[in-house]
Amino acid sequence: MVDYSKWKNIEISDDEDETHPNIDTPSLFRWRHQARVERMAESEKEKEDMKAKRQSYQARLMDVKERISKKDGDEAALKKELDKIENEGKDLDRQENELLKKDKKTPWNVDTISKPGFEKTVINKRAGRKPDENLSEEEREQHLKQFVKDNEKLCKEYGMLRKYDASKRFLQSNLHLVCEETANYLVIWSINLEMEEKHELMAHVAHQCICMQYILELAKQLDVDPRACVSSFFQKIEHCGVEYRQQFESEIEGFKGRIQKRAQEKIQEAVAQAEEEERQENMGPGGLHPADVFETLPDELKACFESRDIELLQKTIATMPVDEAKYHMKRCVDSGLWVPNEGEAPFKDDKGDEASGSKTDEKKQEEKEQKTTSPSAKKAEEKEKEEPIYTGVSTEDVD
Repeated sequence: MVDYSKWKNIEISDDEDETHPNIDTPSLFRWRHQARVERMAESEKEKEDMKAKRQSYQARLMDVKERISKKDGDEAALKKELDKIENEGKDLDRQENELLKKDKKTPWNVDTISKPGFEKTVINKRAGRKPDENLSEEEREQHLKQFVKDNEKLCKEYGMLRKYDASKRFLQSNLHLVCEETANYLVIWSINLEMEEKHELMAHVAHQCICMQYILELAKQLDVDPRACVSSFFQKIEHCGVEYRQQFESEIEGFKGRIQKRAQEKIQEAVAQAEEEERQENMGPGGLHPADVFETLPDELKACFESRDIELLQKTIATMPVDEAKYHMKRCVDSGLWVPNEGEAPFKDDKGDEASGSKTDEKKQEEKEQKTTSPSAKKAEEKEKEEPIYTGVSTEDVD
């Protein structure tokens, strides 16, 4: 059986007894406490004295035995001294037994009722936030690309989770995802989903992105590592008040609005870029676009290009002032609306399609030489009057 008798005699705290109203209670408590402390000090002194006597006895006993073994001195006197020391040892044993019995009979108090088996102090200090690395924009972009390459699958898995508890367990199992790079990836993914018109999925990923941003913001406020804030955030969001919940939902709606706006901007940018690329492909040899040049042409020249009638074009140019004709035809050549020196090669319409070409430079040059070397200037003048100024359009004519 278990002996519970030792628990029957326990000296309670010095200030827990009820006292008579006529007794000065504080003085009584001080006296009790002082008496208990003095008794404990006296008991400790007796133990120290007994320990010192035991050490002295052991030293004397060993010395006498060593002298007897070496036969150093009178053997009879040494044996007599050894008997005396052994009797002292028996007396010490008796005193130690009495002291032990007295100690067992002493009531336990707050200082003696228990003793620590071991003592260990652990200060659980949260890791501080990592200082922001002084990286250039190029280095940050490269770092994000490498992070996405290594963790894209895990980031998408987190973005598809729907319950707070599941998100908490997942992040605690993958603490390296609790960082700015994950939030940035979720933002980019949300924009791409909105551009693909996957609105419901975008809204869900946006919710997970806001959760990550809240964790990062909480870490900044507490100046700790974000990984230490995962449990705190999800515990707070699951048991938050109405005001905090409304603020959280409002932040999500605002974020979705910004995502939708940015997606529209990126779509417009993509369309503009495609149009610009198409425009550059249709750009003429002189750096002008056929559509731009076509819009600036006089109506009569527009009619010529629309009908693709070379004769009508020649007659129209002949009726126009020389400088104006050169100006418009040079712009047509630079934009590719008109391709000179290609014989029957077509020229382009306002969309860059090709139409028929003009006479070659050599033929035009021969006509000029005939005008200057003809023996009959009169006939030449009459011939020139009969023919249009531009019998054909070439680079020489428009330069």
